[in-house]
Amino acid sequence: MRTLESTADRQSIEGRFATLTSADERRWGKMTAHEMICHLSDAYQLAIGEKTVSSATGFLQRTLVKWVALNTPLPWPKGLPTRPEMEQQVGGTPPAGFDEDRQNLLAVLDRFCGNRMDVSIPHPIFGRLTRAEWLRWGYLHADHHLRQFGR
Repeated sequence: MRTLESTADRQSIEGRFATLTSADERRWGKMTAHEMICHLSDAYQLAIGEKTVSSATGFLQRTLVKWVALNTPLPWPKGLPTRPEMEQQVGGTPPAGFDEDRQNLLAVLDRFCGNRMDVSIPHPIFGRLTRAEWLRWGYLHADHHLRQFGR
């Protein structure tokens, strides 16, 4: 299974970020490519305690949905709503400069993959995650949104 714990998988994600342009058209959803970069940065900042987000979890999300999302090869569904604090048009970090925001994402990703992760912070949908689960989620979340833009 792909995970940001793997150097090769992380480099693959970073390489895909490098090919992204502000002109890339989405295949689904509402975000622009630039908003997606800020969205991912915000999401990684959650796990390292730099952002907070409201909870949207329940027993089913913390058990079955979490297991399916993190442990099966099924692609994540398209168009699922995000938490308002992670939505750029609502409460997320607004886009500024594309290249600067991409550099910020890479810096946040570095902190997320390093020793800054706080596993006591619950995921807003899946609840408590281990370090390995956060790193698996981190890969899948980036992959999902990169595919949204054909990357």
